[in-house]
Amino acid sequence: MENKYIVDFRQVSIFQENTPVLTDVSLQIKQGEFVYLVGKVGSGKTTLIKTINAELCPTKGHAVVAGYQLATVKEKDIAFLRRRIGVVFQDFKLLTDRTVYENLQFVLKATGWKNKEECHQQIMSVLDKVELKRKAEKLPYQLSGGEQQRVTIARALLNNPPLILADEPTGNLDSETSEDIMKTLLDINRREGPAIIMATHNINLMKKYPARTIKCEGGTVTTLNSDTEIDFMSLME
Repeated sequence: MENKYIVDFRQVSIFQENTPVLTDVSLQIKQGEFVYLVGKVGSGKTTLIKTINAELCPTKGHAVVAGYQLATVKEKDIAFLRRRIGVVFQDFKLLTDRTVYENLQFVLKATGWKNKEECHQQIMSVLDKVELKRKAEKLPYQLSGGEQQRVTIARALLNNPPLILADEPTGNLDSETSEDIMKTLLDINRREGPAIIMATHNINLMKKYPARTIKCEGGTVTTLNSDTEIDFMSLME
């Protein structure tokens, strides 16, 4: 039977340069679940995200992401694992000298898509999901911050991943635009079905759109139960 967890960590420890960053981490995220990831700067949020994305290797424990055992995954298979993970960055990371369409086309070519018509259909499909079909020929500087973030969400959807990592996706946006991006992510989670792990410090969004919350603190990871009052102020930097 297929594992119902897209992320399955049990007693995982993660070191960077022989220094323990996270220890005894047990974390399960179900397919299709939306989860907040919170914690102060230096608490291990970035380390956890990098581990899930196979940029860091767990030192010990059981760590499976999208069906891949992180401790034993072969170098040649890491690219295939990452195609199953869409990433949305705070600072967009768009190619500034290419149009929106060309930014997405670049990713498809890099991940093995060859058929030109299939590429075109996929690009227009993901742009439609983020309501940017009419902006396909625009350069990034011609877009607002919110529109650029929508492009990064479209980019994350290109390979139909079962998991999306959204790393502070509203961190550089005003409150109104942040809410629009949040609604887009929730809509994609509901309609398309990927699990979404959203690292955030935006307590207003967390209050307005409650979801299971994972907290990095004291070198480990804990789940804040939905029936427990979250001390939102303690989550801020």
